[in-house]
Amino acid sequence: MTSRGRRAALLLGPGLLAGLLAAGASAAEPPGDATRGAALFTVKGCGRCHFPGERGQGMGPALSAIRRPQGMLELSGRLWNHAPGMFAAFAKEGLQWPDLTPEQMADLAAYLQAEPSRDPAPDLFKGRVTLVRKGCLKCHRLQGEGGPVAIELATYHGRYESPIRWAAAVWNHAPRMATLSAQLDVLYPRFSGDEMANLFEFLKSTAAAARK
Repeated sequence: MTSRGRRAALLLGPGLLAGLLAAGASAAEPPGDATRGAALFTVKGCGRCHFPGERGQGMGPALSAIRRPQGMLELSGRLWNHAPGMFAAFAKEGLQWPDLTPEQMADLAAYLQAEPSRDPAPDLFKGRVTLVRKGCLKCHRLQGEGGPVAIELATYHGRYESPIRWAAAVWNHAPRMATLSAQLDVLYPRFSGDEMANLFEFLKSTAAAARK
């Protein structure tokens, strides 16, 4: 076992580590299609803000800035960060939030060149630290501890089956989180680097252990 694996075992306990290993054989990613993703990008209104070209000139980052080789969980973090601004823009124009199914997220990810293989190897300890530092437990609970506002993260089973399903769930949940953050005067968390990947794998391992 590597030093990282030994540290994870000590921090999370043998039950959680075993749960993580069992969860490694989770459901495969829904197959994505870049052509369908390009069409979806237009249908869902993404092109309203993300214009082609290096500088774009739209309300959001240029298409070239978001359509590039990247990890799937990296993209998930960027979508989460972007959601409050996009939610405000959609509300201003009287448009509905573009919810995505896992299959649609897979197509969009293929178009945006996001692949799970490009995400870094997760660090479960850092994932646990991220959960605390980002204030997730102010609203959510984990194994009974935390806030009373949102769901118990250890029972969020289906969303941990794959990074694609997690990204779809995160995207669909973001507007509600942004609204609640403003109402409760809680800072909306943002993710950078490998934070989302570490958080996802830590929560996935915890949920797997909870099912035992």
